[in-house]
Amino acid sequence: MRIDKWLWAARFFKTRSLATAAVLGGHVHVGGARVKPARDVRVGDTVEIRRGPLMWTVVVRALAERRGPASEAALLFEETKESQELRERQRLAHKLAQPLGADLGARPTKQDRRRLDALRRGQRRG
Repeated sequence: MRIDKWLWAARFFKTRSLATAAVLGGHVHVGGARVKPARDVRVGDTVEIRRGPLMWTVVVRALAERRGPASEAALLFEETKESQELRERQRLAHKLAQPLGADLGARPTKQDRRRLDALRRGQRRG
């Protein structure tokens, strides 16, 4: 089965074209190597998937020809312990991080809002 179809069936991506784009963009590795969307995935392969700041390391447990409900998709893979721990640490760090502008205190003035907007625009470019 193709890796892009499997990623879509396992519900890592909402559409198959998003899965294909992620594979082409180098966000998916099988066995530690970058792959192409047509690469066949087999039961027992280790797949590393990066979506934004999150990263999953999963072992393929089954293949599916169609995209089914989430309960079926969860049976297609098994996430490694290290991957679960890393995502949990990232989630906690994100939760504890203060949102941009939280140190301003009360309602921002017009000048404060302009500074915040400039800061946010700078972050999006980076």
